[in-house]
Amino acid sequence: MTRYAGGRSPGGATTGPPREAPSPATGTTGPREAPTPAPPPAPGFSTRLTAPLLMGSLLNPLNTTMISTALVAIGHSFGIGAADTAWLISVLYLASAVAQPVLGKLADTLGPRRVFLAGLVVVIASGLVGALAPDFGTLLVSRLLLGVGTSAAYPAAMAVLRDESRRLGRPTPRPVLARLSFAALGSAAVGPALGGLLVTFVGWRGIFAVNVPIALLALSAALLCIPADPPRDRAGAPRPSLDPLGICLFSGALTVLVFFLLDLAHPRWWLLAPSAVLTAVLVRWQLRATQPFIDMRMLAGNGPLLRTYVRHGLGYLLIYCVMYGYTQWLEEARGFSPGHTGLLMLPMSLAALVCSLLGARTKGLRAPLTVACVLLTAGAAVLAFLSHDTPLAVLLLAGACFGAPQGLIGTSNQAAVQAYAPPESIGAAAGLQRTAQYIGAITASSLIALAYADAASDAGLHLMAGVAVVLAVLLTVLTLTDRALRART
Repeated sequence: MTRYAGGRSPGGATTGPPREAPSPATGTTGPREAPTPAPPPAPGFSTRLTAPLLMGSLLNPLNTTMISTALVAIGHSFGIGAADTAWLISVLYLASAVAQPVLGKLADTLGPRRVFLAGLVVVIASGLVGALAPDFGTLLVSRLLLGVGTSAAYPAAMAVLRDESRRLGRPTPRPVLARLSFAALGSAAVGPALGGLLVTFVGWRGIFAVNVPIALLALSAALLCIPADPPRDRAGAPRPSLDPLGICLFSGALTVLVFFLLDLAHPRWWLLAPSAVLTAVLVRWQLRATQPFIDMRMLAGNGPLLRTYVRHGLGYLLIYCVMYGYTQWLEEARGFSPGHTGLLMLPMSLAALVCSLLGARTKGLRAPLTVACVLLTAGAAVLAFLSHDTPLAVLLLAGACFGAPQGLIGTSNQAAVQAYAPPESIGAAAGLQRTAQYIGAITASSLIALAYADAASDAGLHLMAGVAVVLAVLLTVLTLTDRALRART
């Protein structure tokens, strides 16, 4: 009968102590030597690894909102009006929308650590250029560089986490993804307050200069804490390609589309023709390329990932309508000061931060996204009934209704990209997610301009709210009918 360690047979009867193994030296039996315990595996996703990723990822959203408090001062400094200073916002959105997937592709091809470090160097250069800018044109160049440099952090961070997942043989935990979302939401929330302090005590040039120490700190931490990029060339695999023609076609098509979306109040319909032509050439080339910049065949067969992009862009279109349109109505129609408006939007920021953490604790994707859709619909409906005599409590509630979805949508769609995108293309996939977000933001700003015309008013707010209700219902339908989300509840 075969004897088992612990002296029990398969039937459970006691058979006596285990046999002793022969001594390798004498051939006699003796106590079996205990095997040498294996060293414990290296801890994964540690704070040491994620800290520089978080510092780099906060730079883009921080600069998105921080500039809002400096526009008037910049206009006075260079003798220009609001229409010109608005380009400081638009150029960052445009650069970010184009650069995120491009730099994500570079992270997948060249290695995320290299791209992450290079992006921070560009941020440092852009901060110095902006702080010393002698004219408005140089300031625009600084914002363009800033958009490109800060766009490297998020897709590169997702690729770093992908490589860590491969090393450990387990997926990236949701709380780790939530920290990235939390860093973006938190920095965007504190951006206006930080910008106001810098303009007050340093001047508007401090808005640009503050990026230098933050980027230097992130650069130092990244050099020390992010491991070297693993080799990109695997045995038998083709050499990675950047597909420069695909990148150029994508950048051109998206740039033309963004310029059309920037001014829907005075649409330049002729821009749709070159955008359509460039898109058609891009699709044809990507289908023929051996290693395309955007794997069209993968996207065509990956409905869950495509629907994630649509949900993300549509959700942030609604969120940005409130972030810019509602705050503008509070100041111009209700007469609140910028400081009081910031306080009224505080529940939105706090709700976004709290729900970002709550979303990380939720295993599924469908439940938090459904809750977000319901709150977006409710918040848009509340906006449709606001007026000059609406109680303060209702104004606070309206902001909170949009803050909670911001946290849930950001965390859940980020986890969806991590789940649905091919691991080898996670950098480019994460970049396309942010592109969808920025297209939503640009469209929102144009819709606000269309609704308000010359100034924010109750009628304009109600028009914007009516469109938001329709879009929120559409987003709810897209979420509830997504079978891929049901599989992950």
